[in-house]
Amino acid sequence: MDPTTYPPPPGQTRRYAPPTRSGTVRFRIPSTNNIAETSYSIWGNLSSKKVPLICVHGGPGIPHDYLLPISLISTDYTIPVVMYDQVGCGRSTHFSPHQYHPSFFTIDLFLAELDNLIRCLGITVYDLFGHSWGGMLISSHALTQPAGLRKLILCSTPSSMKTFVQVGAELRSFLPLEIQASLADPLSPEHATAAMELHRRHLCRVEPFFPEELMTSLHSLAENDTVHHAMNGGPSTPASVDINGSLKDWSVVSELGLVTEKTVPGGVLLINGYFDSAQDACVLPWFSKTKARVKWVQFALSSSMPHLEETDRFVGVVGRFLTTHS
Repeated sequence: MDPTTYPPPPGQTRRYAPPTRSGTVRFRIPSTNNIAETSYSIWGNLSSKKVPLICVHGGPGIPHDYLLPISLISTDYTIPVVMYDQVGCGRSTHFSPHQYHPSFFTIDLFLAELDNLIRCLGITVYDLFGHSWGGMLISSHALTQPAGLRKLILCSTPSSMKTFVQVGAELRSFLPLEIQASLADPLSPEHATAAMELHRRHLCRVEPFFPEELMTSLHSLAENDTVHHAMNGGPSTPASVDINGSLKDWSVVSELGLVTEKTVPGGVLLINGYFDSAQDACVLPWFSKTKARVKWVQFALSSSMPHLEETDRFVGVVGRFLTTHS
């Protein structure tokens, strides 16, 4: 698979509005009882009769800026959209990299934060969108069978970390041998250039590379990679295949039968790109094992960022899914 031989995606061409309001909610860390703050932004009105869409960013530790074009859902479909930065990154409370470690940054921490945000914003019925790690988080949230969850959208989301690592290694095997060698050696002077080539193929294919929204999120990660390092392990680079942090053994494959029409009554939308780092093998268990209604849409020109790579089609696909009666 050589994405460089295919046409580039159209990218994000539309302007989107600033949030209607932004703020923070207090969050008590379950393991320490310390108080943190979760920063959020809202497009539209949570008091409307429309079910809000809560968007959960990836990383871990890559704040929500790169998801901003999804706010066009509010413009086109008058659906309230909520985005937030998980604690440890972005505009939310940060933590010292020397004080916290994988036993602190766990899925349970971020599940508690999501529950707290929903409660503090007074949301009782909601739809969830998760990108990459964000999709993993909302997968685990769905398995708790929360009363208010209606629809689930998983974008570029693996169903198990083991499969994701295997797929990543396979994708790297298609790269030119000199790039593979540089990727394998983080101390190589060519490592950064090789990593960029990998990203151009399987992270975001938009030219010029990267889009502004993604650059903002990646700069934030570079300034503080505490969460990413603790949960993925190793340096904060998507070029790394090995996962040895707290997400190393994560999987929902054996539990997907718990996702039913009763627990997710509006159904599940699966999204990935043809050139995605979350290839079909990563997504297939959701399609084959889930007992709720499932729709799978693949974006032919996209890698792992279809909301930035094919924005107009993406907004249409998600908007129609959200407005289809359940």
